[in-house]
Amino acid sequence: MPTKKNNGSTPLTIDPERSRRVKAVLFDYGETLLQFGKVKTTQLFRQGARLSYGFLKQQGQPVGNFTFYFLRNLVCIRLRCWLSNLTGRDFDTLALLEKAGSKKGINLSPQQWEHLAWLWYEPLSKIAQAEPNITETLEVLKKQGLKLGIVSNTFINSSSLEKHLKQINILDYFTVRLYSYEFRYRKPNLEMFRTAAERIGESVENILYVGDRLDKDIEPAITTGMHAVLKEAYTNAGKEVPKGIHKIKQLAELPSLIKKINSDIVNRM
Repeated sequence: MPTKKNNGSTPLTIDPERSRRVKAVLFDYGETLLQFGKVKTTQLFRQGARLSYGFLKQQGQPVGNFTFYFLRNLVCIRLRCWLSNLTGRDFDTLALLEKAGSKKGINLSPQQWEHLAWLWYEPLSKIAQAEPNITETLEVLKKQGLKLGIVSNTFINSSSLEKHLKQINILDYFTVRLYSYEFRYRKPNLEMFRTAAERIGESVENILYVGDRLDKDIEPAITTGMHAVLKEAYTNAGKEVPKGIHKIKQLAELPSLIKKINSDIVNRM
C-alpha cells in the first residue's frame, strides 16, 4: 500500500479506498441514457392528446370536444413550463393531470391515472433510441462493482419514465433514481448532486456523472467534486469542452474509461 512522509517523521499509509477512485456512476436521462434528438414538441403533444382523449372517452369520462381538450392541455403545460423556468423548480405531470382532471369531473383509479400519464408520454418514448449494447454496458459496470443511478431534470412522472426503462430492460440496474420534480430544486443546483451522492451512499469524490449538458450536468458535477463525462449529443454540438473533461460518443466507452481513471489515480498515489 502506498505511503508518504509526514514532515519527515512516521510514514502515513494512504488507503486507496479513500481516494478519488470511481465507485458509482450517475446518469442523466435524456440524450445520455436515451437519445430523443430534436423533437417536434407540438406534434408529439397532439399525438399524446389523441391517445389520452381516446382512453378517457372509452372510460366514459367527461372530456368534451377534442380540439378544446388539446388546446387546454397545451396551454396548461406551456404555462407550467414557463413557471418552472422562472422558479427553477419542476412540476409533476401526474399530479397536474389528477388535479386538473378532477376539477373537470374525471374520476379514475390510481392505476388509470398512471396509464393516462403514460399515454401522454408514449409518443415520445417511441422515438427514443438506446444504444444497441446498453444492457451489456451496464452489466459490465455492475460487474466492476460500481453503483449506478439516474439524476434527471424532468416533469414527467417516474411511473412513465420507469415503465419506459423497464421496456428496454435496464430499469433494475439503477438502484437510485432522482427526478427533479420530486425536489424543490433541479440541476444545475448543486443540492441535486449532493442529494444523489447521499442516496447512492458514496462521497462526491468517488462518483462519476455522465450527462450531455455542459451547463446543467458537467459544470455543477465538477463543482461538487465529482468526476464528469460529457456524452456527445446535439445539445453540446460545436461547444468547447473544458480542459480535463472526458468526452465519449457512446456509453459503451465507459467501462474502459473508468478503469483508466481509477488506474491513473492509484498510480499517482
